[in-house]
Amino acid sequence: MAADTGSYIKHHLTNAQMCSTDAGIAFNKACENAGFMTLNIDTLLWSIVLGLIFLLTFRSVAKKATSGVPGKLQCAVELIVGFVDSSVKETFHGKNKLIAPLSLTIFVWVLLMNAMDWVPVDLIPTIAGFIGGFMGVDPHDVYIKSVPTTDLNMTFALSLGVFFLVIYYSIKVKGFGGFVKELTLQPFGHWAFIPVNFILETVTLLARPLSLALRLFGNLYAGELIFILIATIGLFQLPVHFLWAAFHLLVIPLQAFIFMMLTIVYLSLAHEDH
Repeated sequence: MAADTGSYIKHHLTNAQMCSTDAGIAFNKACENAGFMTLNIDTLLWSIVLGLIFLLTFRSVAKKATSGVPGKLQCAVELIVGFVDSSVKETFHGKNKLIAPLSLTIFVWVLLMNAMDWVPVDLIPTIAGFIGGFMGVDPHDVYIKSVPTTDLNMTFALSLGVFFLVIYYSIKVKGFGGFVKELTLQPFGHWAFIPVNFILETVTLLARPLSLALRLFGNLYAGELIFILIATIGLFQLPVHFLWAAFHLLVIPLQAFIFMMLTIVYLSLAHEDH
């Protein structure tokens, strides 16, 4: 029983992978030692699909928006846009037209990826296994993870995107010399402390994308793991599942909000010229 439970958990936490080998394109188990060029195709698929849902939905609402009595979808979109806009105005102290749409994209996209955690853990793997069986593949060899933010590659990709923007705007606003001074003359404003300042500021700078990625990944991975463990308990599965899902009504949007707010804060600091 313990072996079956362990196999069940491992199966649900394994990404569908594709890699290039000497024999050609390979999948899943054949990619265990393929190295850096292995693609988690389920993470790519779900993140792209959810990104397109966000873009097409907001575009459709924008084109059909009316000044009269709005529909439910328009109300929801306007509520989200107003919420993000007020968050940017309260937190971001520079002038940059990119920040508000970037913050909106991050909040909604991360929210949608996190929301896949509400999908019953067996639903998508069962459908994928059925399709694989129809195509002549053993269902046990069909792997799929439907929550992109439980993949550390995805959360690091998001955080590195924010990190590169922070570096870019730090140099653009302060100049390269100002950026270097920020790294070498803070917090102690004396030349003798330049090595100490550089170490402290570099660690602080690198900790930002690291903390962004690990915070989002850790919370969503833990949540998904608990959903999987609940699915193994049998008799009391449904009530416990609904209780944990209700708790995630707070966790899922909260993690998207934290990621967005930290992005705004980091970019605001990058725009400070002093």
